[in-house]
Amino acid sequence: MELRTLRYFVAVAEELHFGRAATRLHMSQPPLSRAIKHLEADVGSLLFVRSPTGVTLTPVGSVLLDEARALLDHADRVRVRVSAAAGVATITIGILGDGTDPGVARMAAAYRRSRPGIDIRIRETDLTDPTCGLRAGMVDVALTRAPFDERALTVRALRTDPVGVVLRADDPLAGRDGLRLAELCDRRWFQFPQGTDPIWQSYWNGGRPREGPVVRAVQECLQAVLWNGTVGLAPLGHDLPAQLAVVPLIDMPPSRVVAVWNEGDTNPLIRSFIEIATTAYRH
Repeated sequence: MELRTLRYFVAVAEELHFGRAATRLHMSQPPLSRAIKHLEADVGSLLFVRSPTGVTLTPVGSVLLDEARALLDHADRVRVRVSAAAGVATITIGILGDGTDPGVARMAAAYRRSRPGIDIRIRETDLTDPTCGLRAGMVDVALTRAPFDERALTVRALRTDPVGVVLRADDPLAGRDGLRLAELCDRRWFQFPQGTDPIWQSYWNGGRPREGPVVRAVQECLQAVLWNGTVGLAPLGHDLPAQLAVVPLIDMPPSRVVAVWNEGDTNPLIRSFIEIATTAYRH
């Protein structure tokens, strides 16, 4: 059994749905289904009972879930201890695909100055995975935005940003000094793919169900506004193309920039990363 396959299995077992697990793992569903079938062949027994609405664990699957969690936890501890013994210090940082945030550049500069001997690996993810691959074990720590499902995660708030509505520059509302969410109730809003964290989806839809085109990345959101007149939301202070305008939303809760890591992860590199991030984002 490969550790990666066990991580896939744990995701499906916790989500009880292949689509949601695939989204959480930041991968497509077919290879995830194939990996689980190969694991079942390896084990020699079904791990899930499949139905149109999702899956349930079999008795064998329940046993494997406990063992898989223990194995993955042990593997993480081994990785940290071996790396420390070998003098090789590596941290993988997940970053939400929001390249215009100046805080990320300040954080990178501060971390390089403070930890010049650390091997830093970056994994950028799109808007469908606010934890940047953290739950799937693809990163050690993530710089992202809340809110999202925080179960089994530790979250440190770094900054809050007011949010505005992104409109075409020729939109009748684009010249306003501020807007309320109710004034946009008849507009189409961008959507994230099915299976995306519902807390995350609800926030970027202003707290209520909406209809509109499905997008995965910041640029797709902006293009949806340009081409379709779709309502988009964005933290204030970010640079936008000249064809777009952003109007502050008066009654929209601010967006929190956060650092997040897996609850109970004792990797000392994470602790130092959080300390540096907290200082860097104050300025």
